[in-house]
Amino acid sequence: MKIKTLPLGPVQANCYLIIHDDGTCLIIDPGEEAGKIEQAVEQEGAVPAAVLLTHAHFDHIGALEPIRARYGIPVYVHESEKDWLQNPDLNGSANYPMLEPVSCRPADRFLQKDGSLAIGPFDMEVRHTPGHSPGSVCYVFHDNRSAIAGDTLFRQGIGRTDLPGGNAHQLLTAIEKQLLSLDPDYRIYPGHGPKTTPQFEMDTNPFLNGF
Repeated sequence: MKIKTLPLGPVQANCYLIIHDDGTCLIIDPGEEAGKIEQAVEQEGAVPAAVLLTHAHFDHIGALEPIRARYGIPVYVHESEKDWLQNPDLNGSANYPMLEPVSCRPADRFLQKDGSLAIGPFDMEVRHTPGHSPGSVCYVFHDNRSAIAGDTLFRQGIGRTDLPGGNAHQLLTAIEKQLLSLDPDYRIYPGHGPKTTPQFEMDTNPFLNGF
């Protein structure tokens, strides 16, 4: 399995292509610049099977509609944010006058609980990590010893909690229980910036003192 990182848009939100050995791929968080995502898919010779969202903030869904139209694939989001895709006030795009409001059609599949999720050849674990937003989730690929974490945990940082539905206590609890509980060498791919590991964050992250 291969993970390709595409930093996109004005805030360089990370979109990820998860590419199986058979060429099937998942598109996680298509935040902007649909053309770059499509170009990367073509360069890899991949066939998209689904769009997975770590959460529904505007910088992670800006290219959702053109990608969904191009490939005709289902979109997954946590049920706590089932109304966010179509609502600029909830997804945050209404807060930035310089941006076009982001409004997408509803998702096709709603994640309701932690546990296994199988899509085509992919087997992953969904872990609910609220705090940055109510429906934030991480997708853990145990066979690859990796996790796509959205804006829950960054390299030496954590997600902001001053947005609608944010909660600092929830976020720190989710990080401790859902991400730091992974083996220390798992690769954690965040919504912005470079990848990290649980061990590195426990050793160096100033927000996680005592974990």
